[in-house]
Amino acid sequence: MKIAIGSDHGGLELKEHVKKYLLDKGVDVVDCGTNSSESVDYPDFAYKVAEAVKDGKCSNGIVVCGTGIGISIAANKVAGIRCALCGDCYSAKMAKEHNNANMLALGGRVVGKDLALEIVNSWINAEFQGGRHERRVNKITDIEKKYMV
Repeated sequence: MKIAIGSDHGGLELKEHVKKYLLDKGVDVVDCGTNSSESVDYPDFAYKVAEAVKDGKCSNGIVVCGTGIGISIAANKVAGIRCALCGDCYSAKMAKEHNNANMLALGGRVVGKDLALEIVNSWINAEFQGGRHERRVNKITDIEKKYMV
């Protein structure tokens, strides 16, 4: 598993915490920035992570901004990306099992460090269940194809 990770300044501290945790677990991590607390624009980093996932350079991506909202919206503008903003373990598990979420968004100013690691674990360890869920994900892809040129 290779995971791209990125954040803006509001998510930097949590991004670094999650990155260290993943590296300690032996996960291959590609850091797409930011690496400074200087104010930056979250769409730039959402795009870098989403492109790494879309292009197959990484199997999954994790993005972090202050709330996780803006960075998840930006990531979802990239065709083929299903980025789920999660603040609890159950939602993270369901995002992967039912929605085949290939990216996870977290709020650096909303989710505590310990909970963030539990959420990441729930998401990473879950597997897409396919079946009726695949039909639904395919319908999302059909909508995407219609509007994302």
